[in-house]
Amino acid sequence: MKRKALYSIVFAIAAVGAAAGSWIVSLQSPSAPAASAPASPALDVSTMSADMRTLLASYRKIIVLTQDEATLPADERAQANRVGQQLFHENQERIGKIDAALTQLVSSPSPARFDALGTLLDYIESGEGLYDADRLAFRELMQSLLAQVAKDSSLPAIKLHKRISEDLDALAEIERNYEKEIRAVFGRFESRSIILKREKWDSYVAYLKTLYQRERILKEYGVVMPYPAKPEPQGPSLPSPPGKEEEEIFGKTLPKKTVVLTFDDGPHRRYSDEIAAILKQYNAPAIFFSVGRNIGSIDAQGKAKLGGGADVMRRLKQSGYTLANHSFSHAQLSKQSGDNLKAEILSTDTLLKAVDPQRSSLFRFPYGARNREGMQALENAQLKSMMWNIDSLDWADPVPSSIADRVLRTVDKEGRGIILFHDIHERTVKALPAILDRLIAEGYQFAGWEDGNFKVSGASSPAPVQRSAAAGYANSWAIVVGIDKYQKWPQLQYAVRDAEGVGQMLVQKFGFAPQRVITLKNEQATRTGILAAFHDKLAHGNLQPNDRIFVFFAGHGATRKLSSGRDLGYIVPVDADPNNLATDAIPMTEIQNIAESLPAKHALFVMDACYSGLGLTRGAANASFLRDNAKRLGRQMLTAGGADQLVSDGGPNGHSVFTWTLLQGLGGKADLNGDSMITGTELAAYVAPAVSSVSQQTPAFGSLPGSEGGEFVFELPEESEFLNTGTAQLSNDAIALNTKLDAQASAPSTTVVVKDLQGGETKITAPAAVPVSARQQAQRANDQGLLLYKEKQYAAAEAQFTEALKLRPNFALAANNLGFVFYKQDKFSEAARWFENAVKMDPSRAIAYMNLGDAYSRAGENGKAKGAYKTYLELAPGGTQAGYARQQMEKL
Repeated sequence: MKRKALYSIVFAIAAVGAAAGSWIVSLQSPSAPAASAPASPALDVSTMSADMRTLLASYRKIIVLTQDEATLPADERAQANRVGQQLFHENQERIGKIDAALTQLVSSPSPARFDALGTLLDYIESGEGLYDADRLAFRELMQSLLAQVAKDSSLPAIKLHKRISEDLDALAEIERNYEKEIRAVFGRFESRSIILKREKWDSYVAYLKTLYQRERILKEYGVVMPYPAKPEPQGPSLPSPPGKEEEEIFGKTLPKKTVVLTFDDGPHRRYSDEIAAILKQYNAPAIFFSVGRNIGSIDAQGKAKLGGGADVMRRLKQSGYTLANHSFSHAQLSKQSGDNLKAEILSTDTLLKAVDPQRSSLFRFPYGARNREGMQALENAQLKSMMWNIDSLDWADPVPSSIADRVLRTVDKEGRGIILFHDIHERTVKALPAILDRLIAEGYQFAGWEDGNFKVSGASSPAPVQRSAAAGYANSWAIVVGIDKYQKWPQLQYAVRDAEGVGQMLVQKFGFAPQRVITLKNEQATRTGILAAFHDKLAHGNLQPNDRIFVFFAGHGATRKLSSGRDLGYIVPVDADPNNLATDAIPMTEIQNIAESLPAKHALFVMDACYSGLGLTRGAANASFLRDNAKRLGRQMLTAGGADQLVSDGGPNGHSVFTWTLLQGLGGKADLNGDSMITGTELAAYVAPAVSSVSQQTPAFGSLPGSEGGEFVFELPEESEFLNTGTAQLSNDAIALNTKLDAQASAPSTTVVVKDLQGGETKITAPAAVPVSARQQAQRANDQGLLLYKEKQYAAAEAQFTEALKLRPNFALAANNLGFVFYKQDKFSEAARWFENAVKMDPSRAIAYMNLGDAYSRAGENGKAKGAYKTYLELAPGGTQAGYARQQMEKL
């Protein structure tokens, strides 16, 4: 179901309005009036306030319904879930009504908009009768308000932006305090032998129960009757023989350890695509049950008029996912009859056919609420009802880890079935990877829908592709600047090479699209050119709030002391005059303003230049990193050194020492906690002490003012390289430098002291590791083994590849790589055995047969060697080593 950006503040304001009682906004008492601003007339928002109070009432009713739900009888629990869904979807309708009014308020040119927003924040922060648990609804949603205010560069907007950022920090702390309680409410776990005391949460729930009772809520929604896990009893004309699912599909006849992934209520402009991207990584099919009005409309002649949601549907279809019908307006069809009932079914069918003439025949009743007339209408339309037996409850549960736990427990209990998700929630996006990792690790397979039947997919291991969607990024952008040939400053030798190396790393390793990596070298990197890259090229490229941007500058830096005694740092463009630093160079204050104006979620500035003069705020890590980080803006900076320091050139491969260390960190060494993600803090914790240990530079790091504590995240892609004789290793000087750098490497829990840009010190610690599956641990061990092999640390590489195979016994990649470590140490018989294992695990890997042939040949087993080379040529007759294989066969 579509939502606009201001959905967030709607829910937050609703909570305040209901808790405080009857409330009508008056703009005549501004909380932060703009200086000398004329008084503005009050706006009547009483209708909006009443709707907001109703929103909070529904939110609280959902909590009352689900509190202690595990103790309820099964029928009453089913009713509570069904009514909760009804309340949730009714709130979506109210949000759509309020959205337009709030959008008009925020975008109004009247100065009174700041008064209104300030008043709302007053209530959010200190409204009478408002509990902390009420404020939990604000955190994710307040991000939208923050993004709206960030578009305004006026002084009142900047102050308001800071205030909202501080509120979000407080909300994050509240969420940490209540996480266990929320999980207890929504977790549906079995009773424990020890009952935990939760006085704060119990006080909140007790307050809600003075307002609402579960019995009353169910009575008010009594028409929403619970439906059994099986179809309604049918007459003899519609028999349902045992073992078959002729009228409705529940997934009970699926093979053991087989699940079907289904997603309701979309298409969503962002989350549907993100879910599809995650599914693609795991080669997992899925069925998307879409609401017709999110796709388009039907005109008076009964023809489809497609809207923006149709583009999302086309992308889902092109990616191989099944499109299905979830009614036109998400109405409760058990209450509908006649033409209205038929229109709900047939209108969406018409829209789906306009998107995909071969759309599936599947239909899912909203809330699972169906009657005999509805079932007959489906039969007449040649559609088939698909239900579910595993409910994620992601519509009610705000905690991704709790959603994942629930799904996995239910799957374990059922052993097979159809899982119900919704592709309209960010929390579903966050929960999905953990669910899929665990299911794969436990041997489950995924089934899709094809030609009227379930079809089990092929291999379910994730493909080694960039995983930005799982980290919450839509697109990745970069501005990369390198200047050697200065017009009026001393010439440099390594800056352009540094910029090229960083650009290649972003594209080749981290999957940045080449067209979104803006590179400026030498004469291109004028002051105008650098600023235009930010203000024009990014704007024209349609930078979005869910994107990330990486900025790298290699060149001269300078520091100027202001009359106040404060230092101000500059980066020096190619055309800058040393005598006109203030006008020709780009001050750090302007970089800071640019950082705050970017609509992207996270931005990381890395400056391979030395200067001083920008105060950075301290960033902190926390144990709930992924959940919190996706909702916080992040603006971070890492520099090569301070004032009066020189960048140390002469590093390996034509790089400066700083950039070489940066590249090693991004290559995987900066993943200090071993979770296959590198945060900005981890990168600094690796780079800063390492560079200081081998040079006179003291790199500085911190969060730019205006940051909300968010972390820029690099997700390390899964390495798929099969080691072979063509695999390059580092030069001796590179290995020698890396040995020194690694000696300074930080342990995951170690607090690292680094400089800030004013010359002071700040302490940073890497975030706690994100839990990963055994399969992911195996991949991580393999990837570390590759790094160690390239540094000729064969014993350590062997240990890592061995660890990978312990975690994942049929890991052909690790088996091959372990064999090649033996081969490199002239242990040819041992190498041959591991290459044999590799080809048994994956007979299609041609390069493993090439390695096997070499190992046999060096071990003196010429007949076996010839057979291995022959198999390589059969699998890869045009391969890069085909000529070599033929030569070896001739010799043998």
